[in-house]
Amino acid sequence: MNKNGLKAKVIFLDLDGTIVDSKEAYIEAARIAFQALGKKPLESKIAFEIPRRLERGLTISDLIDGGTQKFLSKYFEAYYSITREKTKLIPNVSATLETLSAKTKLVLITMRYVPRQTIIKELEWFGISKYFTHFVTALDTSKPKPSPEALIACVQAIGVETRECLIAGDSVNDVRAGKAAGARTVAVLSGLFQCEELFKESPDLIINDVNALPKFIK
Repeated sequence: MNKNGLKAKVIFLDLDGTIVDSKEAYIEAARIAFQALGKKPLESKIAFEIPRRLERGLTISDLIDGGTQKFLSKYFEAYYSITREKTKLIPNVSATLETLSAKTKLVLITMRYVPRQTIIKELEWFGISKYFTHFVTALDTSKPKPSPEALIACVQAIGVETRECLIAGDSVNDVRAGKAAGARTVAVLSGLFQCEELFKESPDLIINDVNALPKFIK
């Protein structure tokens, strides 16, 4: 990283694991889905492996032991219905977003397959939607992260270059999408991915959580 910090006209921020802590929602969604299959829920550590693998497009068949499609249907249905109640803001993130939004434009980008308005309403409920100028969900692109498609389309609409942007997120896909688009990348350790995994992706910066980001932004 440049010793003078990161310059960004637009910052893309991931949602789950970056802005909100979604671990409780992941556990509850898995419990509901396993119950629908008549199976005993997995322990929390293994339940977290489900979204980790789904994020990377990997199979979960060995975790589910049959009925994968039915499980996923129930899992996503449950997850999207409980996010407002079962997710919580990363501590102090509201103040951080206020600080960042005074420096640059903020875009919320998520892999949730829900309409944009659903995300906006959830962030309004948390009191943080006002800090974002744009919202992008997996439904807004034919190729979600790690494809750079959504980032490129969004910066074109805003009128900046991708090299003038930065993406911060907790997953390997956030880093990969940013690199593929030509943007700067920041990995946060507040989600499901470990430092070693994120380090292998060579982000420009690794921080404990998004609250550390403002001091690195010019």
